Amino acid sequence: MSSSVKLMLLLIFLFPLPGWTQPGIAEMESARQDLTRSFFSSVDLSLVLAALFGIIGAIKIYHNWQMGKHHITEDVAAWFFASLFMVLLGPFVRALFGI
Repeated sequence: MSSSVKLMLLLIFLFPLPGWTQPGIAEMESARQDLTRSFFSSVDLSLVLAALFGIIGAIKIYHNWQMGKHHITEDVAAWFFASLFMVLLGPFVRALFGI
C-alpha cells in the first residue's frame, strides 16, 4: 500500500462520520422545549432582577452623592447597563431559541 492510501485510511478511521459531528441538535431542541414551558417566568425573573438592580443602584448612588462623592458617572453607567442587560436578556433568549 502506498503512503497516500495509508494516510487516507488513517483519516477515515480517526475522524468521526458526519452524522456524529452534530451532537448538540437534540440538546438544543430539549433546551428550547424546557424554555417554552418556563419562558414566561424567565422573562418575569429578568424584569424583576432589572428592577432590583435599578433600585439598589439608585440607593447606592444617592448614598454616595449624599456622602460627598460627586463623581458618580461611572457608578451610574455601571448600574444602568447592568439593569439594561437584564431587560434585554429576555428578548435575546426568545430570539436565540425561537420561542
